[in-house]
Amino acid sequence: MSADPHVHVARSPWWFKLLGRLLEPWVRIKRDPAEPTTLLKSGAAVCYAIERDGASDALILERACREAGLPSPMQLLELPGRRRRSVFSLSRRHGWLFGRTDARGPKEPIGQLIRALEDDPQRDIQVVPVSIYVGRAPNRESGWFSVLFAENWLVVGRFRRMLALLLNGRDTVVHFSAPVSLRSVLADSNGLSPERLTRKIARVLRTHFRRIRAAVIGPDLSHRRTVVDAVLNTEPVRDAIAATASKENITLAKAQRRARDFALEIAADYSHPVVRSTSFLLSNFWNKLYDGIAMHHFDKARAAAPGHEVVYVPCHRSHTDYLLLSYQLHYSGVVPPHIAAGVNLNLPGVGPILRRGGAFFLRRSFKGNAMYSVVFNEYLAQLVDRGVPLEYFIEGGRSRTGRLLAPRAGMLAMTLRAFLRAPRRPVLFQPVYIGYEKLMEGKSYAGELSGKPKEKESLLGLIRGLKVLRQRYGHVTLNFGEPILLTPMLDAVAPDWRVTTAEHDAKPEWMSHLVDDLAERIQVNINRAADVNPINLLALALLATPKHAMAENDLLAQIELTKSLFQELPYSDRVTITPMNPQGIVAYGEQMGWIRRVRHPLGDVLVTEGEQAVLLSYFRNNVLHLNAAAAWVAACFLNNRRMSRSSVLRLGKLIYPFIQGELFLPWDQDGFANEVQETIEFFVRRGILESSSEGRVLERGPGQDDGAYQLRVIARSMLQAFERYYIAIAALVKNGPHTMSSGELETACTLTAQRLGLLNELSAPEFFDKALFRGFIQKLREVKVVWTDEAGKLDFSDALEDMVRDARVILAREVRHSILKITPGGENERDLDARPPDDPGETSAESLHDRHVANEETRHKHPL
Repeated sequence: MSADPHVHVARSPWWFKLLGRLLEPWVRIKRDPAEPTTLLKSGAAVCYAIERDGASDALILERACREAGLPSPMQLLELPGRRRRSVFSLSRRHGWLFGRTDARGPKEPIGQLIRALEDDPQRDIQVVPVSIYVGRAPNRESGWFSVLFAENWLVVGRFRRMLALLLNGRDTVVHFSAPVSLRSVLADSNGLSPERLTRKIARVLRTHFRRIRAAVIGPDLSHRRTVVDAVLNTEPVRDAIAATASKENITLAKAQRRARDFALEIAADYSHPVVRSTSFLLSNFWNKLYDGIAMHHFDKARAAAPGHEVVYVPCHRSHTDYLLLSYQLHYSGVVPPHIAAGVNLNLPGVGPILRRGGAFFLRRSFKGNAMYSVVFNEYLAQLVDRGVPLEYFIEGGRSRTGRLLAPRAGMLAMTLRAFLRAPRRPVLFQPVYIGYEKLMEGKSYAGELSGKPKEKESLLGLIRGLKVLRQRYGHVTLNFGEPILLTPMLDAVAPDWRVTTAEHDAKPEWMSHLVDDLAERIQVNINRAADVNPINLLALALLATPKHAMAENDLLAQIELTKSLFQELPYSDRVTITPMNPQGIVAYGEQMGWIRRVRHPLGDVLVTEGEQAVLLSYFRNNVLHLNAAAAWVAACFLNNRRMSRSSVLRLGKLIYPFIQGELFLPWDQDGFANEVQETIEFFVRRGILESSSEGRVLERGPGQDDGAYQLRVIARSMLQAFERYYIAIAALVKNGPHTMSSGELETACTLTAQRLGLLNELSAPEFFDKALFRGFIQKLREVKVVWTDEAGKLDFSDALEDMVRDARVILAREVRHSILKITPGGENERDLDARPPDDPGETSAESLHDRHVANEETRHKHPL
């Protein structure tokens, strides 16, 4: 392929050909990229650089080049004073069984190549770095023994390499990197002597091969004790040891032992053989548990990762989250991350395996233990400094409701501080959405939300929980969201951050705001990568009916409408939607046991009952954010036949901050208004709403109309959220200002919601989730509608009472009266639903808005 006259085709030695034929049945090569010929530059000779010396690597390279149509590494290059093969290695190996390396290997051939270019200014040679991995990830059919001889960081002897080829040769990866033009390197050398230039090229090649190997099989981590020693030798830890010894009046040696114990309790003990062995086991485990695991947008994530410190930040819905993500990354050729795990998972027999798989453990709280906090911070800083990929869950725990939880940003803050101290690699946060069709922990979640105490993790509990493995859990989807780069966020909030002090305890004023913004953006990007599976669509439809039952025709129509809505008005380009049609979705729901068919002569009815309905609410909540704009528009027509478009938009902007805070929506208020406009147009196109008066007035059909029925189903997916908002506002206004603290208001709201749920047989435990009321109250503070007085009690503006009146648009009178009747009131109690003196009386919410629309129509006809 080369036009260089200094390249000569030569035959391989007879022994080389013989070894190649003997090796051929045992080796199956996967090239990366599949067509490496596209990397080469025409007209320049090719010389290959491989990482390790050895006949097997040369044979594999020769065969890969031959199969790809590349120039052979066996061809001869004409160099000053001699000819040599078109391949060289970075290390030479001596010895038969165990091998001994000589790192001086590349200097001689690189020097010869440089001298050849100096003798002939018209000549160029392109060096192609080629990485060869034998048995990077043996599959589940390979056998346990294969795992022991899989690729790692050790330079092994010829005997061990031969065993690796025999056992794992069918899983051989040959990675071709972009060629390096030696002529260009020579031109940019700025007069370096040939000797120094040779050393520089060798050093660059070593760095390149280490980077590729780290990406493929994981970083070359030192022994756990070495990392622990590095942590203990940092200045912050030494200071903490001295402070503890002085404060507690103990010896320095005793304080040092305590710090070492903390570090050993925390630190991972990453082991490549254990990771591969666990991967081998998990492949069987997943096949027995799930019907399939899908990943979307992974190629985008992999393309963005090189050169960055990658921090995976998935949603947390099950104990299998971190196992699934690590397994899929390893299976896809990416090093699994080190995972922050709660110390409650450090169980006998289980903890050591997790630790060797990359888990490092942290306590739930650092309060009252300054030394532990310092040791943990320094350990995390060591991982960031070494470029170890990380994974942690910023929700702080598994979601029991199916929604994303309010973030706990402690790990984000520690990561940011570690980067600021040593900004060697830019940090990239990679959000990951994990979607299930059935959860192993589903029943325990429902119990906890209903008031049962959380069971503490234990070995006995783990053994008892193995019975869940008898079930099938459908499909799992991992969607990689849009990555978030830390550096641009730092540049935006603090342009001079690079000169910020590198002290370990530095806390710039802007850091807290940046961490909160980062946490919010991560949650938003997780939601922007949601997967809509068949169970999500069934849950959205069936749980919006009073008896959790629908006629089959209605259910099929509702699923088709929701799916069309998500497809025509995409939430983001990373949202994925099941390809199943409505009939297939219903059949799949029956097969999974989520719904039951009731036969009837007038048409079958599909129903979900009892515990299944409660568990199904989890999967509705997974995708509730995708339905937010549509649910708001539909809710406006629950109790109103007609409504002005401007009213839908105005009230939508008022309520949006609270929906956004609960569901981590991506828009600002104007962006949400645009979403609402597009949703209205979608409903108009589908004939569900009618537009009149030049688009200013919207009207739905009568209550018995199919379109009105579909609107009610869509609206009810968010109706409980609006009812929760009303409970909180009503409790506050009913009791009056300066009477309740935030904690007292949370308790009052939770008790009111629980009682309302009992009276109405609600099947959604998250309706009385205290955390959701806490988030709503916090959002009221942020928009400055509510604030705390000097005595710690809540005060509020008149806008809060306006919000109570606006609730008439959405909530039916009987719902408002039920909430007001149940909500406890103090000595300032008042009738919130009382009409002002000039109000002639509300016959119905519908008639109220008919009058509003009529007035608006008159105003447009007669502007004066």
